[in-house]
Amino acid sequence: MSVVSSSPILSPSSGRLSSNSSTNLPLFSTSFTKPISQKRYPLIVFSYKSGTGLTSEDKKELLKRYGLDPDEFLSEPSPKTRRRKEGRGSKLVVSDEKSQEERTTHRLLQVLGGKARRKKLLSPKGMDVRPMMEVVKGAAFDILQSAGGCPASLRPGRWLDLYSGTGSVGIEAISRGCSEVHFVEMDPWVVSNVLTPNLEWTGFLDVSSIHTVRVETFLERAEQFVGKDGPFDYMSVTPPYTAVDYEVLMAQISKSALVGKDSFIVVEYPLRTDMLDTCGCLVKIKDRRFGRTHLAIYGPDWAQKKRKSEKKIPIVT
Repeated sequence: MSVVSSSPILSPSSGRLSSNSSTNLPLFSTSFTKPISQKRYPLIVFSYKSGTGLTSEDKKELLKRYGLDPDEFLSEPSPKTRRRKEGRGSKLVVSDEKSQEERTTHRLLQVLGGKARRKKLLSPKGMDVRPMMEVVKGAAFDILQSAGGCPASLRPGRWLDLYSGTGSVGIEAISRGCSEVHFVEMDPWVVSNVLTPNLEWTGFLDVSSIHTVRVETFLERAEQFVGKDGPFDYMSVTPPYTAVDYEVLMAQISKSALVGKDSFIVVEYPLRTDMLDTCGCLVKIKDRRFGRTHLAIYGPDWAQKKRKSEKKIPIVT
């Protein structure tokens, strides 16, 4: 395992800033190479939990280096429980720290196709992470495979899984033919207890990179991340519906160096959300509804023409 970023990290043992800290690279990410002799685990380069051993000033300085608001992340919940009156009764509200300790997982999802087909995946219990429904995920990959000219699998390439959560979409991509996937997930607990175990269980840890950072920050600094590899071949965008402004998010993606003229973008969005017919140089090749969920897929113009020509092929009986 090797850490890509040279930015300051928290030492797992002492909680101190490492001596080789640098402010040149604002992204903090974890990249995995195939283990040599022993099982290894990902390093969460920065965690927003308390108890790290840093002083409050150190924490503020570290957050500022990454362009984050210290006031947003360093506000401490009350250690005591609070009671809030609601009508005639009262509701017990437990501190965020306690609720974090009680988070648990279950095996609810599965890989639908490819090398890891039918393998069960972990997901958090409750609604703090909302994975893509399997019917939506299956439809998305069927459309991508058909649009890419290979109905049996994906065209080889690199996949960027934004708001990755359980990693279900990115894992499906590797299983179906992608050579490399980058997962962007800001919740350290999900990274350690859900995403990483899923990658280990499916055997895809050595072709994955995990970025424990906000999606907005990742997109803002895309130019520094793309490097020699260029734009991604695929991108999945599955945010929590109420936490993003889709107009702003899609505008940011369309201008990003992460997207190229031959990229495909899969976007899951809710009802009563207007999605444009284009995303930068890409065109919308499919827009489907699944109950309250919509699925939009953007791709190069040649993919749209291919799908139109396929519809014109007469059926011989």
